[in-house]
Amino acid sequence: MRVLAAMSGGVDSAVAAARAVEAGHDVTGVHLALSAKPGTLRTGARGCCTIEDSRDARRAADILGIPFYVWDFAERFTEEVVETFVGEYAAGRTPNPCVTCNEKIKFEALLEKAIALGFDAVCTGHYARLSVSGGVPELRRSADDHKDQSYVLASLTPQQLRHAMFPLGSSRKPDVREEAAERGLAVAEKPDSHDICFIPDGDTKQFLENRLGERPGDLVDAETGAVLGQHTGVHGFTVGQRKGLGIDAPAPDGKPRYVLSLEPVSGTVKVGSSQELSVSTIDADRAIWPSEQPLSGPTECVVQVRAHGGMAPAVAEVDGDAVRMSLREPLTGVAPGQVAVLYRPDAEEGDVVLGSAKISATA
Repeated sequence: MRVLAAMSGGVDSAVAAARAVEAGHDVTGVHLALSAKPGTLRTGARGCCTIEDSRDARRAADILGIPFYVWDFAERFTEEVVETFVGEYAAGRTPNPCVTCNEKIKFEALLEKAIALGFDAVCTGHYARLSVSGGVPELRRSADDHKDQSYVLASLTPQQLRHAMFPLGSSRKPDVREEAAERGLAVAEKPDSHDICFIPDGDTKQFLENRLGERPGDLVDAETGAVLGQHTGVHGFTVGQRKGLGIDAPAPDGKPRYVLSLEPVSGTVKVGSSQELSVSTIDADRAIWPSEQPLSGPTECVVQVRAHGGMAPAVAEVDGDAVRMSLREPLTGVAPGQVAVLYRPDAEEGDVVLGSAKISATA
């Protein structure tokens, strides 16, 4: 096949490209320039999309002996990922920009361009597995539980999955680094990027405040209605947050307070005890089904609400593009705007993604 390998400049995408070459595919490497003003160096282990990353990707492509290009997707990335991220926080929701980036950039914008240029598939360094059942692609968890990225890929459509390659799905990260070293790839020991790639210093609150300004409001005790303090904007909080609340007086019982809900119109941030964070029902909408068919009837599944962790067995029921998940075990810190991914357990071959939807409410 003609394969377009998305090369970020990290070890995972470099080894994924190498495996595609070794498998006999006609591979071309491409680095996505996602920042209009890329820095020359990464900031610790957080940054990405820098000039250094582009050069690392090019060096890896040279070692593999494949053509290499840099494609400028900065404008679309800003519109689809960064502006969406800011807008969601302004509305009191908690988005996952990695999900948005995979959906809108790597497997929409990039894949569309790749197919238009005659490529058969896009290859990435994600840790996830693909299989086929009845002619329909199935997205599964990777062999490395600690690196599994099926959650951030769960919004992909069946058509997108048909043109996707994840060569690292059956590998573990230490083995990938060892393979990179054996292949002479200089990125073998390069640190992984973490957190949000377009906020390299990790200060999300300041990033949002720079764009949204101050939007003062009250911190309110959810049980008594008492005003406990003020804040500069609901965008500085997320459900389940414990630190940095700006409340001087301790709770009457001396236990920590947590953010329970955000009301962007009134600017109210409600706080309470950890017990009040527990939810047993999750409502979500804008469902996507990799099998092209929604679930039929009550379905036993495992629900995951964060990229790493936040999992519970549940029964899911579908109504149009909406899903209600009744949890058999409570979860905490579940916020509107997060993605709920439904899995069918399969211990031997990796849990299968049944679908995903955007969380709208909890109870």
